[in-house]
Amino acid sequence: MYHINFNHPEYIHFMGIGGISMSGLAEILLDRGFRVSGSDMRESEITEHLQRKGAEVMIGQKAENIRPDIKAVVYTAAIHPDNQEYQAALSAGIPMMSRAELLGQLMKNYGEAVAVSGTHGKTTTTSMLTEILLSAAKDPTISVGGMLDSIGGNVRIGRSDCFVTEACEYTNSFLSFYPTVAAVLNVKEDHLDFFKDLADIRRSFRRFMELVPPHGSVIINDEIEELERLTEGLSCNVIRFGQKPDSQFHATDVTYDQDGCSSFILQDARQSAPVSFERIALKVPGAHNLADALAAAAMAFVLRIPFASIKAGLENFHGAHRRFEHKGDVAGITVIDDYAHHPDEIRAALAAAKRCSYHELWCVFQPHTYTRTKAFLHEFAVALSAADHVILADIYPARETDTLGVSSEDIHRLLVKMGVDSHYLPTFKQIEKFVLDICRPGDMLITMGAGDVVKVGEDLLKK
Repeated sequence: MYHINFNHPEYIHFMGIGGISMSGLAEILLDRGFRVSGSDMRESEITEHLQRKGAEVMIGQKAENIRPDIKAVVYTAAIHPDNQEYQAALSAGIPMMSRAELLGQLMKNYGEAVAVSGTHGKTTTTSMLTEILLSAAKDPTISVGGMLDSIGGNVRIGRSDCFVTEACEYTNSFLSFYPTVAAVLNVKEDHLDFFKDLADIRRSFRRFMELVPPHGSVIINDEIEELERLTEGLSCNVIRFGQKPDSQFHATDVTYDQDGCSSFILQDARQSAPVSFERIALKVPGAHNLADALAAAAMAFVLRIPFASIKAGLENFHGAHRRFEHKGDVAGITVIDDYAHHPDEIRAALAAAKRCSYHELWCVFQPHTYTRTKAFLHEFAVALSAADHVILADIYPARETDTLGVSSEDIHRLLVKMGVDSHYLPTFKQIEKFVLDICRPGDMLITMGAGDVVKVGEDLLKK
């Protein structure tokens, strides 16, 4: 594998440069004086931002984008071997590396390298930790899988020895990392187009935790099944967070306000005499955000951040984009957008919505990938049934083609059998018209999914 010397800038080309993680890496290299080019299938705010920073961006992935003076090519998991650029780089003998391999090499440059993993909650927890580190004037470098207003995007380039990133398990990419602090938020079935089953996923997370050196720490959710088996024999320090009374970091005296936001007393039970801290009041709704806040607080304590900064950071956090994001109001209807695309995430988002004030709860759901839809067909229906009304859009294929014979109509039929008011409307235009015709002032509308369903709410707000 090619190794980049970050002290000697050279010419690096990114295939899929508009991706949320790839763009962050490209921006970090630009800051270090590298010449950066890249390609993507479409223009976006991200590609335009990179161009302003000095990157050369080509729209469309073509063989001619590969030039002989490129020193290395970085590619994403979405790039297949039959891609024209991939084949051209291969034929030219240009060294190639995955996004994860570049990110792992970058982590080696930092004494405190924090990697936040888990089936879900990574972006929110990473964003919460970011707010804490900013409150503590830690000056971190951050790579987050969403847009965060406080850093003006998805990347922040600091000058300290602290680096924080998300760590995705898909294709075992996080096994290329070098964390000194690793968080494991949850371990659930997902990405079954790559993993065989839950046991295979658990093995992957175990291997990830084994990457943490003896002087480092793993911060892990106490709610994970068979936790002892998963962590047994790790050479590093293991710190548990969760809602169990004996979790080393847990919350007591939890209350929720009218917007569904929790406040709680943080408990640090690592010592024989537990320590109670001042009440923390979150600005984001739902029990899942409370769990993420506990993980962020635990990581912050490991990084020797004082409680005052932990409290300030968590209370300053108003959410990352596409994470239960209030988009606005149209005709008296509250429009929320959420990235949830796994049954557990849907349950968490709808549970958070249930704590808010509204007349009727409408959920517009766009399934993400055919394999995930097929694997969790029944689970999706059960999770979505928490809404008063469900509208299903066509599946967002992402990297896949339809070879499984599954569609959003399958979820719709299950919901109807369960007695849920469900509607299948394949196009966004149909959904938008239907919503304006049937929703009433005081209703809440949540657009939900990891694809482009956010456009529904944004288009409605323009009307």
